[in-house]
Amino acid sequence: MPSDAAQRSGGDILRIFLSGRMLTALLMGFSSGLPLLLATGSVLQAWLKEAGVDLGTIGLFALVGLPYTLKFLWAPLLDRFAPIAGMGRRRGWLLLIQLTLMAAIAGLGFADPNQSLPLVTLAAFLVAFFSASQDIVIDAYRRESLTDDEQGLGASLYVNGYRIGLLLSSGGGLILADFIPFSAVYWVMAAAMLPGLITTLFCVEPPVPAGTPRTLREAVVQPFVEYFSRHDAALILLFVLLYKVGEMMASQMSTPFYLDLGFSKTEIGTVVKLFGFWATVIGGLLGGILMLRLGQYRALWLFGLLQAIGLIGFVILARLGHSLPGLALAITSENLFSGMATTAYVAFMATLTNKKFTATQYALLSSLMGIPRVVVNTPTGYLAQWLGWEGFFLFCMAATVPGLWLLTRFRGWMEAEHPATEPPPALADTGKR
Repeated sequence: MPSDAAQRSGGDILRIFLSGRMLTALLMGFSSGLPLLLATGSVLQAWLKEAGVDLGTIGLFALVGLPYTLKFLWAPLLDRFAPIAGMGRRRGWLLLIQLTLMAAIAGLGFADPNQSLPLVTLAAFLVAFFSASQDIVIDAYRRESLTDDEQGLGASLYVNGYRIGLLLSSGGGLILADFIPFSAVYWVMAAAMLPGLITTLFCVEPPVPAGTPRTLREAVVQPFVEYFSRHDAALILLFVLLYKVGEMMASQMSTPFYLDLGFSKTEIGTVVKLFGFWATVIGGLLGGILMLRLGQYRALWLFGLLQAIGLIGFVILARLGHSLPGLALAITSENLFSGMATTAYVAFMATLTNKKFTATQYALLSSLMGIPRVVVNTPTGYLAQWLGWEGFFLFCMAATVPGLWLLTRFRGWMEAEHPATEPPPALADTGKR
């Protein structure tokens, strides 16, 4: 039987693309991406460096980002309670968290690293905590407000909005810091959260499915019991860990690779800005549109294969040496196909969640997403030394094979009557049946 996705006409796709739900996904993505580097990345690092903080201490500030990997621990609270009467479970939490996040960002601007480093640490941790909490609710909102076959396009707009937020806070924040004090940069960024707050006030609360947790114990225990009662539950988690591992390994060593070939930092930065960012945006958007036609299984397969093939650009560049066209090819191919694969990947994780406790299950899956970035990326430098650059990137291409092989195990239930988007038929009630 042909899938709903395959039956979408061009007009249907355009109507979905222009719908308010997709604009909401874009703006919420922007709100998710904006705070990240203010607390854990380039903006805070530059401020600390300018204040004369030593490099060892600056490195330790990476621990401030722990809430992003541990967010599943308090996600059950966001599934169980609705904090503001009349706003619903998702919008109520989102409004409360966004207000406190804006206050935390502004507060970080008042914490001077020249005067009290512990206060800066506390303020940065609060920004990271409320930012991670916002991510929990936004991921749950996107899952619950979009239909299954809209998840791909919704994910692409969310991811692109996220990248725009990152670009504004990192690039924009650093540029602003040349003209105004860092404290004022944080106040400007706190104000830049207003579009997300306005989106929360005017968006529509998704319906609450029957069977949502009635006690805190149910909110903590049931999401995990329900998930691990599924057919292929462990294999799906392994797939989440492996699908993008090759691309993550290649990205981890890309800048040292470019520098080793003799490219200047200006050359790298210019090509990344002109080709990399836009290739990622176009790839994400193209991936979301194609998913409406292809369905999820075929999209994951095709985009995963293209993601592996895109790494050939690094192999070619390793042979060419210092070549600006080669650098543009490597950066464009990797970012374009990685953007497409990321869209399918994020949409797949969303459709795995049970709408009764979306926040908890999605927080668990997205926390697992970050494990390869820490664990698998650790030995990449030694691998590059041992294999050489060409051999290393060929190894990264080969590392994509286990994830694609695991995907074949899910084909039966992913290509069922509602393919690409429906969890395994062996699941307990998902709230859709």
